[in-house]
Amino acid sequence: METDLNDYTVIKEGEAEILMHKKNQVFFNKAQVNNRDMSIAVLRAFISKRKQEHEAMLSKRARSSGKVVEKDVSEVSKEGTPVENGNHNGKTNGEHDVASQDGPKEASKTAYEPVRRELKPPRVLEALSASGLRALRYAQEVEGIGQVVALDNDPASVEACQRNIKFNGLMSTSKVESHLTDARVHMLTNPKEFDVVDLDPYGAPSIFLDSAVQSVADGGLLMCTATDMAVLCGANGEVCYSKYGSYPLKGKYCHEMALRILLASIESHANRYKRYIVPVLSVQIDFYVRVFVRVYTSASAMKNTPLKLSYVYQCIGCDSFHLQSVGRSLPKQNSVRYQPGVGPVVPQDCTHCGKKYNMGGPIWSAPMHDQDWVTSILNGVKSMKNRYPAYDKICSMLTTVSEELPDVPLILSLHSLAATLKCTSPSAAMFRSAVINAKYRVSGSHVNPLGIKTDAPMEIIWDIMRCWVKNHPVKAQSSDHPGSVILSKEPSHQADFSRHVGSLSKAQVKKVARFLPNPEKHWGPKVRAGRQITSKHVSLIGHEAVNGHLNGHNEEAGGAEEEEEEIVEDEPDMKRQKITEDIVASTSS
Repeated sequence: METDLNDYTVIKEGEAEILMHKKNQVFFNKAQVNNRDMSIAVLRAFISKRKQEHEAMLSKRARSSGKVVEKDVSEVSKEGTPVENGNHNGKTNGEHDVASQDGPKEASKTAYEPVRRELKPPRVLEALSASGLRALRYAQEVEGIGQVVALDNDPASVEACQRNIKFNGLMSTSKVESHLTDARVHMLTNPKEFDVVDLDPYGAPSIFLDSAVQSVADGGLLMCTATDMAVLCGANGEVCYSKYGSYPLKGKYCHEMALRILLASIESHANRYKRYIVPVLSVQIDFYVRVFVRVYTSASAMKNTPLKLSYVYQCIGCDSFHLQSVGRSLPKQNSVRYQPGVGPVVPQDCTHCGKKYNMGGPIWSAPMHDQDWVTSILNGVKSMKNRYPAYDKICSMLTTVSEELPDVPLILSLHSLAATLKCTSPSAAMFRSAVINAKYRVSGSHVNPLGIKTDAPMEIIWDIMRCWVKNHPVKAQSSDHPGSVILSKEPSHQADFSRHVGSLSKAQVKKVARFLPNPEKHWGPKVRAGRQITSKHVSLIGHEAVNGHLNGHNEEAGGAEEEEEEIVEDEPDMKRQKITEDIVASTSS
């Protein structure tokens, strides 16, 4: 079937080019270039780590095999010692000679046989391919990649993907294959077949997680995106619980909590098959969250899952939060005994402001990044700067992630603390200096420019703010206001606001950009594929895109609906005109 290029727009991203139909038949979002670039960076690091791990395993096996061969040779030499009657263990000399000649060779062959196995190129599964741009970029830009399988259950998407594979030439046709099938069925029928599984759905990935954790090979990489941020951030807590098995809380840390809810959900699905996850990178970008985890199989290691999960208690008055672990472990002779977590960690009423607590979770409270991986990914990105269209964005994000405290869940908001006390906010450098001077650790967060991670307890945090308010008085509030209750108590710790050298991160000292603005207007989610673009989609794609689509639609329809193309542009003016007419009518009467 021939393709009329006049009906398509050629879109180039990285080293791949795709043909997009002028109608909204197949989903494509330019803003997801950050997602695709980050995925390519992690995939390159994974291939490098995978090769290193394989070489380490070979050397370990070679050392152990060498010991086995030496042992066999020594045993054979002992058996070859002459005896008086010419027999040894009831065998003749002839039988003994054959054993002495063939024994070491057979032992050596058996021992080294598994070592000689070469590492096969990784197989990648893109479960929801749409136009196939992601799969094409993986195949063309990631060195050492093997087969890339792109799936979709939409015929138009599969047709577009196959068209784009041919459009990108021989390398793509030799590495990428597209299939029309349900991704869940394909993953279930191919257990542990793929070294990398990529889930990037339009909305929640929850329905794909059970099959995805089964399809990943042992030690493989699972990459997962969730765009239903309203659900994950607490707008519909009951919906989040039904999809992810965790209840969200509305706090300044909601975006990080969304990441940890997703990680906890993946871990829960993996545990059902005696598997567990190890996060290497978890990021919140633009309007979605993206996690990269490795999946392993171990019934014993799976028992540590309750130690990695926690419930969250959040005060409804002052936003103080506390974590309670789901489980705990106790040493028992040469083994470990697992028991439920001890709680509650908070009383019925908040000790700071006297209000009640909301309880959410469970969430992933273990580290959600591997700092060695983050450093490796960041160095790889910097060394290949020209090969990442969104280099500035992902480099700034990885820089911020590399400076986060890995073992501190959730964040505090400096502005939220000040809002509770109705006071002016101290600068981030001053607040961080006070925390460091109190002998605690502190860092920023990639999810919020105003976010602060610290291992200081809330008692110290509020003492620092009390000392700040003493030097910057506030207006009196009602006695039952949370801020008034907090300020009515004298600080037990005297804060030291003198500037500390560690109050600024290395990136801040070097003036490296960490939070970049969107590169263009309407940089965010787009209309689902197949839906008619109308004037109500202005907030998503802008006036020009809506008017352009409506104009094209009207031209195809013979100009029968010319009025619709001017509604979007003229709507504000019509409202002003109506108001003006009403004013004139009222003054004349």
